[in-house]
Amino acid sequence: MLTSASFRLDGSTALVTGAGGGIGAEIAVGLAEAGADVGCLDRPSTHLDDTAARIHAMGRGAVALSADVTSPDSLAAAVATVESELGLLSSAVNCAGIHSNAPAEEMELGTWQALIDVNLTGVFLSCQAEGRAMLRNGGGRIVNVGSISGTLVNRGINQIHYNASKAGILQLSRSLAIEWVDRGIRVNVLSPGYVRTGMARGVQTARTLDDFLDDIPMRRMATPSELVGPAVFLLSDAASYCTGSELLVDGGITRW
Repeated sequence: MLTSASFRLDGSTALVTGAGGGIGAEIAVGLAEAGADVGCLDRPSTHLDDTAARIHAMGRGAVALSADVTSPDSLAAAVATVESELGLLSSAVNCAGIHSNAPAEEMELGTWQALIDVNLTGVFLSCQAEGRAMLRNGGGRIVNVGSISGTLVNRGINQIHYNASKAGILQLSRSLAIEWVDRGIRVNVLSPGYVRTGMARGVQTARTLDDFLDDIPMRRMATPSELVGPAVFLLSDAASYCTGSELLVDGGITRW
């Protein structure tokens, strides 16, 4: 029977990568509001402590973890710390990512590789570290944050590496979902449209952010907090029959 409790995460321990700001920070706090204790992981220069403080203020457990998502050892150590301080890992949201843009014919290999290392390899390594723990623990739920850029090509932005990374997350997640389906781990993708974050404002393009409103049927960009409900849903028992799925939260842009 579906009840309001089906949408709760009470008693669970979660790990959120990219939790130092933007979408990742809001999702980390949102998981705590839904009842989870949360490990908050990001690069050292981010506002991890602020995110953890917001979670502590609502009476939930939190630990700030400075780690590198491109390092298997760093991720393994982070998972071990989360389990030592908060409990056995059962939920994860992989939101860490970077953005840049350049014409394809001018893009340097280092620019391509740096983004793929974080946005795609980093998601794989995060899933691997989280999945190892969840397999030991008897199961779990993983949500990988993708993008509409994995489905469409954004007008006015030269970001072939970013688009490729987000498309890769879709197939990576589907493959993990099937590989782990018999061992109790669900893997899904949450793909936002245009969201008003610092990363979005930092993308230098020929178009302003407001120019994108004409592309969006709802005529506005999302706020980071509007990604919280979909993330909680995918991690909760309300989504118990969802694995290998993509949930688009895009104001209708992919339906034009």
